Parts: sequence; structure tokens; C-alpha cells
Amino acid sequence: MSAFIRQLASAWAAHDSLVCVGLDPEIERFPKHVAAEPSPIFQFNKAIIDATHDLVCAYKPQFAHYAAYEAEDQLERTIEYVHRHYPQVPVILDAKRGDIGSTAERYAIEAFERYGAEAVTVNPYLGTDALEPFLRHADRGVIVLCRTSNPGGRDLQELDVGGRRLYQVVAQLAAQRWNSRGNCLLVVGATYPEELAAVRAVVGEMPLLVPGVGAQGGDVEKVVKSGQTAAGTGLIVSSSRAILYASAGEDFAQAARAATLALRAEINRHRTRP
Repeated sequence: MSAFIRQLASAWAAHDSLVCVGLDPEIERFPKHVAAEPSPIFQFNKAIIDATHDLVCAYKPQFAHYAAYEAEDQLERTIEYVHRHYPQVPVILDAKRGDIGSTAERYAIEAFERYGAEAVTVNPYLGTDALEPFLRHADRGVIVLCRTSNPGGRDLQELDVGGRRLYQVVAQLAAQRWNSRGNCLLVVGATYPEELAAVRAVVGEMPLLVPGVGAQGGDVEKVVKSGQTAAGTGLIVSSSRAILYASAGEDFAQAARAATLALRAEINRHRTRP
């Protein structure tokens, strides 16, 4: 079991939470007083983190939301802030990297050394040799796209491959080949609970990152019942916009906390309690 998986399990237990807050900044949606600050993304993230740190199992900054603003420095500061003040909460860099091995090595250095993330999302389309540079960081989590929450995901992910769907093949590869170091996870969207259950049947106890609740409309009850393990864990249920932008006013951080509390409570109502 990797250090990331142990940290995640500790956060599940300590905060009684499967909630992951996606830190996807859109300056245009910030309260005016925050948007006017010199480092608005960092200040916005800091307020959200301070308001929710005891309610979550992880934070997940989405790389494009920083690069688009030329704000990679504010991403670094955000992750450093979590590490310094709330080290019990892991950070997942949502970068969806996927390239040939030599380039993947650079991306792994970027995620794990430059940004210091505990885990990163990756694209499996190039296969094992493109994932290995990430996987060899045995203490970090490598979260492989499997069945994504967007409607167009079915264009490839549901293709028939010898009587199985392609996403099922990815799940089996993750469980049987890529997880030799115990640091592999999968992304399965909340908008497809039946597929989530199918993936859980293939991968056993492997943790699953589940985006798509909140603004994307995923059904929390179906997600939990389809994807939880026998211990009532195994899920990282990610919500971004519904939490970050629960209010556009000066009370945005308090509103984010209330939205996180509500999501945690809804998830916990449906969890198995051994």
C-alpha cells in the first residue's frame, strides 16, 4: 500500500468523509473583493481550504484552470499551503497526463516534484510504458482514467473489445498489471453508476475517484451504493463548482463549508457502516 493510499484512508477515517473538493478556479466567478486581490486564485483557494479542511478526504486542483491564467505559481502556493497547514489531507493534481515514456517521465517530475502532489490523474491511452514513469513513484497515487463522466466518453470507453467494454479492459489492466506497487486508482464518473458497479466488481478494494456529483448531476445514493467497498469507503467523491461557487458574495467560504457539510452528510447516509 502506497503512502498516498494510507494518507487517504487516514483522512477518510479522521474526517468521516469521502468528499473531495475540486479546486477549479474561475476568476470571473469570484466575489469582487477576492478577484481584485494581487493573487486572487491563491486567496480564493486559501479561504475554501480553511473553511473545509476538516470535512474532506482530499483536494483536487485542475491544472488547466491555473495554466489558462498563467497562474501555475498560485497552484504551487495552494498545494504548499495544504501541506503546511493541513498535512493530513492529500492533494490530487488533476492533469490527465499521457505521453510516450520519456515525456511521461517529465510529467511525473512536474506533478510529484515541482508541485509536490500526492497523486496525479493520467490517461492510459498510450499503455503501460507511458504509465510506468508515474507508477514507479511508489509512494504517490496514480489515478487512471477509466469511465469518465462526460457524455462523449462512450465514443471510445464503451467500444466492444472481445465481448467486454474498453473501460472494463482498463479496469482489469489496472487491477492485474498496473497496481503491482499498490498505488493505482481509477477515475469512474458519477453519471454512470452501473458502470461504477461493474468497475468495483473488477478491481476489488482499489479506491475510485468519482467526479460528476453536484453540477454534473450524478446521483449520490447510486454512486455510494454502486462504488463503496464492504468497509463503506473506497471512494473519493469529487465536487467542484457546487461547492466553490455556492455563493458569489462575501460569505463564499462559509457557503462552501455548508455545501461540503451537506454533501458529506448525504454520502454518509448511504454508506455501509460495518
